Amino acid sequence: MPDTQDTEIIQSERAGVAQLLALRAPSDNSLIMIVSLFILMLIIQSFKDSIGELTIILTMLIISTALLILSADFFVVGAKCIARQFGIAEVIIGLTIVSIGTSLPEIMVTGTAAMKANSATATVQDLDTLSDLAIGNIYGSVLVQITMILGIVVLYKPLDVRPSWLGRDGLLMVFSVLLFTLLLLTGGGLNRIEGAFLSLFYICYLLYLILNRNKIRAEEGELVDNIRGGLSWSKTAASIMIIVGLSMAIYASNNLIDAVLNLGSSLNLDEGKMGAIMGTSVSAVGTSLPELTVALLCARKSQGVAIGALIGSNITDPLLSVGIAAMIHPLAISSGALMVTKAIIMPMTILGVITCTLLMWTDFKFNRTEGIMMIIYYLIFLTALILDQFGNLPF
Repeated sequence: MPDTQDTEIIQSERAGVAQLLALRAPSDNSLIMIVSLFILMLIIQSFKDSIGELTIILTMLIISTALLILSADFFVVGAKCIARQFGIAEVIIGLTIVSIGTSLPEIMVTGTAAMKANSATATVQDLDTLSDLAIGNIYGSVLVQITMILGIVVLYKPLDVRPSWLGRDGLLMVFSVLLFTLLLLTGGGLNRIEGAFLSLFYICYLLYLILNRNKIRAEEGELVDNIRGGLSWSKTAASIMIIVGLSMAIYASNNLIDAVLNLGSSLNLDEGKMGAIMGTSVSAVGTSLPELTVALLCARKSQGVAIGALIGSNITDPLLSVGIAAMIHPLAISSGALMVTKAIIMPMTILGVITCTLLMWTDFKFNRTEGIMMIIYYLIFLTALILDQFGNLPF
């Protein structure tokens, strides 16, 4: 018997290029905002000699983060429209394009860092710093999402946890982080083959979701269908969204990495640890903002799967995001960042993921007290990074 929901076609008038350019109602202002941010970045860069260095760095950090998030969302909306026009079922679009889309900033930052490291002009120090930043961005994104962001969401509204996907995605999240860590610590780092293996593992996970889409639709289909509403775009407009969104995301990622590392230099961070520290903190928080938006949206709509959006991203990051980066250029922890990564970043991320999973498993709820606990945990993590930078840790 055919899947009637998969074959249902919703007839609607599609918006075209005029609406995309906000020349005709109904319109979307995303393209105007993206172009405005791009022009603003060019203007600021042209006046960098007449404005204070720290002011320039912080401004570029904020604008590049905003441009990356907007561009990634712009790309995802265009990809969804193209997929719909090829007759792909909405639930499959949600389980693939949308789920990967919320992690696109992490994918772009880690991938761009790997491309910079793969450049012929990169020095040995550049290789170490960029590799540490890519690795730190993954650990930091996982940790900030499962502690700080989850804590903020449940402070806004306590959430129920679905036992069915906790037993599937919750355990896979823990396994993904452990697998990433194991591969990173053995054989001198992540090589291209191991990166391909992690990416393939994630693809197998997506195939499992697609094969079980009817069951998953019943559990969380509303989430993947309603992450971002808006207009239905024509194929030409959607193609423009994909090209502009991807191009601007790459441009923003390059500038975000430069701003993060320049900020680390301005703060006089230890050069050997700078990539790991800034990637785990500043970069990770910035690239995790889309997950905060999605989770708050789900919580506001009283959907118990809001936590699932964060867990799904924490499966994507240690598998697909870092897998793509490792295929571009092998990743390894530098000697300067080895201690802070092994003593603080890795264990606290793994402990945070396991603790969060256990808290959810106790009564399949996440309340405000547990949210406060996870926020405090993340603040302890940041404190440990600061103490390590000043050499005040007891180890």
